[in-house]
Amino acid sequence: MEMEVSPKKRTEIASADEKAEDNSTFVEQFEEMESLDLSDGSSESIMDVELEDSDTKMSSGDSITQQDNLSRDSEIALEGAHVDSKDQEERHESSDEIVVGEEKQRPVFDGTEIPNHSTSSSSSEFDPDSTTAASAWTEKAAALKNFVRMKSEIAVNSFLRRLSGKRDDMLQETPGMSDEPRDHKSVESPKTEGRYMWNPLTFIKMKQNNVENDGDRGDLTMEASLEPIMMKGRIILYTRLGCEECKDIRVFLHRKRLRYVEINIDIFPNRKLELEKISGSLAVPKIFFNETLIGDLKDLKVLEESGKLEEKINYLITEIPPREAPMPPLSGEDDASSDGHIDELALIVHKMKPRIVKDRFHKMRRFRNCFLGTEAVDFLSEDQYLQREEAIEVARKLAKQLFFHHVLDENLFEDDNHLYRFLDDDPVVSSQCHNIPRGIIDLKPRPISDIASRLRRLFQAIIEAYTSPGGKHVDYRSIHGSEEFARYLRMIQELHRVEVQDMQREEKLAFFINLYNMMAIHAILVLGHPVGPLERKKMFGDFKYVIGGCTYSLSAIRNGIFRANQRPPYNIMKPFGAKDKRSKVALQYTEPLVHFALVFGTRSGPALRCFSPGDIDQELAGAARDFLRGGGFMVDLTTKVAHISKIFQWYGMDFGKNEVEVLKHASNYLEPTLSEALLDLLVDTQLEIIYQPYDWGLNN
Repeated sequence: MEMEVSPKKRTEIASADEKAEDNSTFVEQFEEMESLDLSDGSSESIMDVELEDSDTKMSSGDSITQQDNLSRDSEIALEGAHVDSKDQEERHESSDEIVVGEEKQRPVFDGTEIPNHSTSSSSSEFDPDSTTAASAWTEKAAALKNFVRMKSEIAVNSFLRRLSGKRDDMLQETPGMSDEPRDHKSVESPKTEGRYMWNPLTFIKMKQNNVENDGDRGDLTMEASLEPIMMKGRIILYTRLGCEECKDIRVFLHRKRLRYVEINIDIFPNRKLELEKISGSLAVPKIFFNETLIGDLKDLKVLEESGKLEEKINYLITEIPPREAPMPPLSGEDDASSDGHIDELALIVHKMKPRIVKDRFHKMRRFRNCFLGTEAVDFLSEDQYLQREEAIEVARKLAKQLFFHHVLDENLFEDDNHLYRFLDDDPVVSSQCHNIPRGIIDLKPRPISDIASRLRRLFQAIIEAYTSPGGKHVDYRSIHGSEEFARYLRMIQELHRVEVQDMQREEKLAFFINLYNMMAIHAILVLGHPVGPLERKKMFGDFKYVIGGCTYSLSAIRNGIFRANQRPPYNIMKPFGAKDKRSKVALQYTEPLVHFALVFGTRSGPALRCFSPGDIDQELAGAARDFLRGGGFMVDLTTKVAHISKIFQWYGMDFGKNEVEVLKHASNYLEPTLSEALLDLLVDTQLEIIYQPYDWGLNN
């Protein structure tokens, strides 16, 4: 016998029935959209991609609107349902399990995964007088709501992922773009006012890039178990450059998961007096647990064998360092970058800028932040009490000192209506150069030899303190918070107006190799690890330094200077044009061995090492031997197959005219027996060459 239903409830049930029929039509439309293959047609135009993007956004918006309507319909039906509450909960649990099971197969767009649209089930009171028909419609509405939510998310995620793949294909490739796996998540570079700034959360993203499946999550859990021990105390380690025992004690501390602060007395010479006072000698390494002198590596091993090392560690965990404990390096301590003589011309420039700089039109173009030559002469005559001829000479001196330049590089300086622009007002310098954060510095430029020497010592200290033995792995997390890196950031500001054109070959090689490798570390810390073609393009081409009044990117240094202004791989343009002033800095001949010395944060790249001008050729040869013998060049004499690094494919023309000449060039740095066998093989038979896949993963 059926129970009577009130007229009000019949009306609500009929309304839910009509809306459910409308929603079924919407579901059919979604199933038809899902059957479309959005990834077909790789030759589609950019306009077609944009139309697809707009259509998908409309579909996504419609799905969300339909989802809201379904939620309201389910609430109306639930109010009149006559079912047991326990049975209803079981239905919800079963439907949730189905949705979760299907969500595991959803495509994920690299780097910008659309978050799940959480749908909260409405809590309604059940009427005991409702019919079983209302219960059936309630179940249909809930299932339909979950179905629409799932299909809408799948459609949006699928389109975004496929659209990302198309855009990557349309980009102009840099070396190895085609080898990039598509399942990596991209890292968005933090940017402030058009410039990339450092964000510590970048490292969290870099770790997340390595988590791609459940097995990787297990590896991450294991890695988390190896994190340094959290402690209130402080460990201070005194070292110096080139100390072998210092390398061993670093390995010991890492094995014990003990975080420490390193003080290199060659980088911080004033700490020598402190070390001699508290320890009685200048011998290193010396390690302190808070104020307690532990000693060197032998003393640590004695404590470990006796079981007292754990007591010392527990002491560090619970006790904060007292005042008498050695302090970490202070900001700017023993930093020569903050010393020097004030440049009077720089003071004049600071007074000129607010008076004469503004936006102007010239030759049907708008030039921002520039000034007229006549205005500069007028200002100098008035401010410095000079005759006009004397003011012109001062202005030309400012131009020679690289304070400003002609907007079109037509002349040095003329007392005319030509437009000129100060160095830090140049749009490229202000937006892409990361070594001029506060404009032109007030100190007189130092000789490039002095800056190169200090850079070499600082880079050597960073390699020894923050890389693994051998230099294959880099501790970026520790570098970004170190005083050594802060000193490096201050040092590169001295490069604005230095003279680099007169450097000798050996000095130029050593300086720019060390600068390139530190610049790559700086780029990774600012932009994050580049996981895709677009990110690599930004790192190699858009991250720049201003050196000697000109801007240099990583690509310009490698292909313009080291490769004697050769075209980069997969490009048709040379880095430096015919009238480019940077062409005077380029080497006269290509240096092929630099490819085994330049490191830009990849696992397949060479190891980090520091280079000096006195032994640059021997050090480059050593870097080539280590890289090729360490897996960069493998030959199977039985099958007559050579597996070589992709560097030889990208820059093969630097090593020889053809593959045979490339192999002969590389054989000079292999093991002698293997080199002889390879040369014999090249004479008698045809050797098959296979280029190794390049691993763009971060070398952390």
